[in-house]
Amino acid sequence: MTKVGVFGATGRVGKLLIEDLKSADAMSLATVYVRNSLNFSIDPSVLVTADINSFLNASDIIIDFSLPEACEVLLEEAIKNPKPLVIGTTGLNNHQLNLLKQASEIMPVLYATNMSLGVALLNKLVYQASAALKEFDIEVVEMHHRHKKDAPSGTALTLSESAAAGRGLDLDKVRISGRDGNIGERSKDEIAVMALRGGDIVGRHTVGFYNDGEFIELNHTATSRNTFSKGALRAASWLMHKKAGLYSIADCLEL
Repeated sequence: MTKVGVFGATGRVGKLLIEDLKSADAMSLATVYVRNSLNFSIDPSVLVTADINSFLNASDIIIDFSLPEACEVLLEEAIKNPKPLVIGTTGLNNHQLNLLKQASEIMPVLYATNMSLGVALLNKLVYQASAALKEFDIEVVEMHHRHKKDAPSGTALTLSESAAAGRGLDLDKVRISGRDGNIGERSKDEIAVMALRGGDIVGRHTVGFYNDGEFIELNHTATSRNTFSKGALRAASWLMHKKAGLYSIADCLEL
């Protein structure tokens, strides 16, 4: 039985992971890391700790849905005490992404800005559409609940990276995240990534390809956060016996 540690246990997806692990095959919840205290009950056999070393030692594999600052602490400590890591935290800065890459040199790390099967397939379709529809303008729009802290979403950025890669473009040079005032005409290569926030929207992403006389829009809508928790458990089961390296959800799903 694989012992799973949940990092970010008090978050929306963390709570779902704890619930889904009750019925998971060949995996069980061994420990959760909390900075303060849990605001819900948990099986007394589960180690609840604010000590990162105790948390790591009690885990065979760790699933992280926390905040960027917390994920940074996890990565720093895991480098000293390697464990397979499934990282679903979004909004990581360059330093944190470099830590993630450093960790992947000594342990298997699966990093995904979205753990759903549908989004993994959508990334592939976006790449193919971008490469095939070279004269079409690309616009990405994402919608999330009012509580989401980072914008644009990690998923939207990953989708825009797929679109840029399909045309051999450097996303950092062509991405824009807003339009206001007399800004002039749209440039040929720009990829716009717009963020909307409101209500309790779990997640909706649209990648549009627009040309004179026609357009195509590829959409993915998450109706439940369970798609992320179940996807993370699938990823953890797949990653457990992999060698050191940086993996994606597409690797896990063999897309």
